Amino acid sequence: MLRIHQLKLPVPHTVQDLEDKIRKILRIRPGDLSGYEIVKKSLDARRKRLEYVYVIDADVKNEQTVLKKAPVQVSRAVRARYQFPHPGKEKLSHRPVIIGTGPAGLFCGLMLARAGYAPILLERGQSARKRARTVENFWKFGILDPQSNVQFGEGGAGTFSDGKLNTLVKDPAGRNRKVLELFVEAGAPEEILYETKPHLGTDLLIGIVHHIREEIRSLGGEVRFGCRMTDLKLENGAVRGVFYRTSEDAKEQEHFLETEQAVLAVGHSARDTFSMLKSHQVPMQAKAFAVGVRMEHPQERINQSQYGLDYPSVLPAASYKVTRKTASGRGVYSFCMCPGGYVVDASSEKGALAVNGMSYQARDSRNANSAMIVTVTPQDYAGTDVLAGVEFQRMLERAAYRLGDGKVPVQTFQDFCRNTASSVLGEVEPCIKGRYILSNVREIFPQELSLALEEGIRGCEALIPGFAGKDAVLSGVESRTSSPVRILRNEMLESAVTGLYPCGEGAGYAGGITSAAMDGLKIAEAIAKKYAPWYDNS
Repeated sequence: MLRIHQLKLPVPHTVQDLEDKIRKILRIRPGDLSGYEIVKKSLDARRKRLEYVYVIDADVKNEQTVLKKAPVQVSRAVRARYQFPHPGKEKLSHRPVIIGTGPAGLFCGLMLARAGYAPILLERGQSARKRARTVENFWKFGILDPQSNVQFGEGGAGTFSDGKLNTLVKDPAGRNRKVLELFVEAGAPEEILYETKPHLGTDLLIGIVHHIREEIRSLGGEVRFGCRMTDLKLENGAVRGVFYRTSEDAKEQEHFLETEQAVLAVGHSARDTFSMLKSHQVPMQAKAFAVGVRMEHPQERINQSQYGLDYPSVLPAASYKVTRKTASGRGVYSFCMCPGGYVVDASSEKGALAVNGMSYQARDSRNANSAMIVTVTPQDYAGTDVLAGVEFQRMLERAAYRLGDGKVPVQTFQDFCRNTASSVLGEVEPCIKGRYILSNVREIFPQELSLALEEGIRGCEALIPGFAGKDAVLSGVESRTSSPVRILRNEMLESAVTGLYPCGEGAGYAGGITSAAMDGLKIAEAIAKKYAPWYDNS
């Protein structure tokens, strides 16, 4: 296979145009191209000269001869091929237990199930389809289920997001490609394998995670819903089991599950789990995260700013990424940008309110939104407790809840700068999943953070004209951008507690769907390297 870099074609173009360009670059006749694969496809909109830029792997006749005559943009194709490790020798006394069925837990479970380890997955929330109905009910009526919501349930918090699958994690082992391939096997479109910024909307993700769960079960694994882990049984510095609680007909029951391998894939909002780990003195450390607002603009304005006024209609809803540094040195930047998306009430605790962004696969909402956030560090928290960041998040979320009386507080940017509650909206009508109310979002934040947000957003006007327009809509509070703690682990990926594997975004080792899934693969590999498959015991 030969790899072609920087193959450029205008927007739009046909498949025949692409094949003709491949042959032209390789200087071959039509019959000499046996086949090709798109490795990467990106849109270059710089200077509004719209081009698709490809990386192509081509299968040709007389490869060596073609390579000698080819231009410098052609080389031999080299790919990192993912390889799951050969199993270890140590016998399992009990099946591995995975706590959480977000991308980290699901992908860890899937790989272990395929390798014969018959894992048991515990999830406090509901299955994806039941969860979707519960969430819709919450958005419509404001009735919160603390155990099954935007944060908790099958698929994790990423199920109700834009479903971005790009990651900046370095990947010499090929885990990124493997995760994307697993998504395609579960029903995702093949385009995610090569698009530079692939995404899966909430509507697709619900079906995909259902498919992954059913494969785990078909291979001898178990997935149990409505099972909230309450404690760990530890003896001599090692895991011996997991306590969990179920609730049926308003009656709670305690259960115990023996295991010597517990994977903590609990997500960034499992605050009760963090407290439990602290009580056992499991090593954790506070880490920096970011807080801020969701900001909405008309999607058409973003399209024109990124593509130009007369852009082709075939182009997808445009995205953006902006960042500024304030005079005080704080970073303000966009995060989890949702083209053609919705702001969603992402609350998970009674008396507290948090927002996030979400898109469907079509990305066809009239508004674009992104989190505009400012970095906070342990130095911003009151006290030195390892969970001080959790309490800082809660402080903001409770303020947002009080401000909106349980509804999402909404404000125009002009009124945010004036520090006055909005009484009327301008040209931007919010696209919000959940109940909202006009208010003064600025009151949620300590003064230094609200000043930084105002300064940073104003500075982005130089990057995207109209970004700091008076009618842009702000919603608060965006507080769950990442985990406020890191659960420490060693080179074997275990905590100081033997058999306890911190995993994914909640443990502080990932920052999105793909990186969390990749971390799930890493944990599955670590268990497999040490232990023989469960079915080898019989």
